Parts: sequence; C-alpha cells; structure tokens
Amino acid sequence: MNARQNNKEDKAPSFAKAVWNPRMLICIALGFSSGLPLYVLLQLVPAWLRRSHIDLTSIGIVGLAQIPYAWKFLWAPLCDRFNIKFLGRRRTWILGSQTLLILSMACIGLLSPSDTLGAITAATFIIAVFSATQDIAIDAYRRELLPDAELGLGNSFFVNAYRMAGLIPGGVSLIIADSVSWPSVFLITTLFMIPGILCSLLMKEPTLTAHPPRTLREAIIGPFHEFFTRSDLKFALLILAFLLLYKFGDNLATAQLTPFYIDMGFSNTQIGAVAKLIGFWSMVVGSFLGGLIMLRIGINRALWLFGSLQLLSIIGFALLSMTEMNISYLGLAVGFEYLGVGLGTTAFVAFIAEQTNKNFSATQFALFSSIFALPRSITGLVAGFIVEKMGLGWTRFFVISAITALPGMVLLYWVAPWNRQKL
Repeated sequence: MNARQNNKEDKAPSFAKAVWNPRMLICIALGFSSGLPLYVLLQLVPAWLRRSHIDLTSIGIVGLAQIPYAWKFLWAPLCDRFNIKFLGRRRTWILGSQTLLILSMACIGLLSPSDTLGAITAATFIIAVFSATQDIAIDAYRRELLPDAELGLGNSFFVNAYRMAGLIPGGVSLIIADSVSWPSVFLITTLFMIPGILCSLLMKEPTLTAHPPRTLREAIIGPFHEFFTRSDLKFALLILAFLLLYKFGDNLATAQLTPFYIDMGFSNTQIGAVAKLIGFWSMVVGSFLGGLIMLRIGINRALWLFGSLQLLSIIGFALLSMTEMNISYLGLAVGFEYLGVGLGTTAFVAFIAEQTNKNFSATQFALFSSIFALPRSITGLVAGFIVEKMGLGWTRFFVISAITALPGMVLLYWVAPWNRQKL
C-alpha cells in the first residue's frame, strides 16, 4: 500500500493540476517574504549609501554584514528541534523572524550614512540574521509541503516570488526616494512584509511523514551524518563544491549592479522604472518557463540548459558597460540577465530541495543554501576591489565574472549528469 502511494506521489502531475493548488499560493507568498529583506540589503542599502557619497569599497564592507546567510546552518538545528506548540515547528520560527524583520528594517533608515556607517553595518547584520532565520524555516516548510514531483514547479513559483520582491527595494523604493526622505522609504518598503505575515498566520503546518529529531544532539549531528554517509564522501564533497560554485559568477556579476547603473549615469527613476520593470517580466517568463521545462525534462538537464543561459547573461552586462548611457541597451541587458539567472536559480533551488532529507529539512536545507550564499556575502567587497582598487573597470570585471562561472558548469558532469533523471 505504501509503495503504491509513493509511486502515485512521485508521478509528475499535469501542469494545470500542479499550478492550481494551495501549495503554489503558499510558495508565492513565502517567497516574496523571504526575498524582500535580502533585496533591501542588496539593492536599497547600496543605493542609499551611494547617493550619500559612500565609496564602493565601504559599500562592499557593509555588504560583509550579510555573512549570516552563509552561516545559518549553525543555528538551524534549533529550528528543527524547538517550537511553540500551538504555532507548530515551522510557523514558530517563520512568524517570529518576520516580526523582528519589520522592526529592524523600519529602523535602519533612521541612521545617517555619513555619521553612523558602523551602526548601519551592525543594523544590516541584524537584519541578515533575522532574514536568514526566516529562510531556514521557510525552506524547511516548503520541502515538507511539496511532494517530490512538484519540487521543480513549486520552487519556480517560490523563486519567481522571491525575485519579484526585488522590484520593491530595487524599483518602487528607488522611485519614491526621489520624492520622500530615506526614513520614509525604508518604512514604506517594510510594509510589504505584511502579506507574508498574513500567509504565515493562515497556513497550516505540513503533515509530516518524516521523524523530527527528538533531542538537540540528534538535531545537530544527524543531518551531517546522514548527508556524508548517504553515498560516499567524494560525491558528498563534489555536491558541496557544486553548491559553492554554480552561482558564483552570477553572484559576483550582480553584487554591485545598482552602483554600476548609477556610475553609467542612469537616474533612480530610470533604474527603478526601466531596469526593474523589464527585469520583472523577464523573471516571470523565465520562472514559469523553468517550472514547466523541469516538469518535462527533470532537474538535471535544466541545470545544464539554464546554467548556460545564466553564464551568457553576464556577457550582456560587459557589452552594456562598453556603450554610452542608453535606456534600450539597459533594458536588453537586464532582461536577458533576469531570464538566464531566473532560470538557473529555479533549477538550482529545486536541486537543493532534492538533496534534502525530510527528517532534517531545516538543517540540511540551511547547510546547502548557506554554501550557496557564501559567495554572495563576499562578492560585494570583491567587486568593489576589482573595479576601484585594481582599476580594471566594469567591462573587465564582468568578463572575470563570466570566467568564474565555468567551474560550476564543469561540476555538473559528476553531480547532475545529463542522462540521470530522478524526477
């Protein structure tokens, strides 16, 4: 009986049936809530600092405060083990982190970049801790919510909403920054966390078929023991290397895109209305297309195809940097970037979920996504150093970024062979 049920669950559903179910709506709402704080740190804070005449290296140093995203697996076992009973194991941590994010994101705008840069760095660190904790709980909830056959599509909805959240700090917020004060900008941006909180209040805990850890010791040791003994040590290390390198070139290329747009001469309104709007529609198309393609060809082949487009999208920014300020060129480069990177991220997040054991979903998902986030924590500083301190300029920087994307593609040969399909 159990075997028949598992076969039924693993069978890929029709696209229409997979799309029209409450699980996808939850993925959208939680994806938006998960992405908003990160894009505040990646897009709104750098624009705020640059408009306040802070140099790129200092902006990169502030970006180092995002390091909690790379170390969130250290406290992820707490999310697997402890909870408030009436809320449940996942909703306890999701609602708690969302509440703290609203408070911290609204308050950072009250600081002055010219006088309190150290305090801003500390504030971004605090936001990153709360945001990373929210990600731990949401990733675990999503892994337990989605059946295996819906991992590709569900994660495409999640990634789509995640990137959609970037339209607020990187688009709407920049546009209104031309008319209102920065404290008001951060307060208005923070209000977009409300839909995620409402979803967290209304949704139910997923029905668990796994066995959560019974002790803190088991929650800490169990996830690592299971992963490294699942097959052999060499393959486990190859997976970790792949998680580190697959998005490295993309993370490096996009680490300081907003300062790049500003240095190219585009105004806040142009960046918000043109770059982000075109990026949004490219992202929507890419995400839905990615989910549909993965239902048909599986995660492995999608990683090959989407990763190639992701690499080529970096070249688009190199070409943009060699032209004079031109709105059309900006739209083309950003549109291609969001299409390629959106597709690549959708397949990559589905791959991470596929590698996660439901018994330890919070800790293992946090470990895998922490490795993925590690390059993003340092690439802002590296980008500023390459462009300013080394004097290589934006064009050579984007070429270097494209080259650093190659090792991750090579590792696909071992970790996700073209002809080995699970879904």
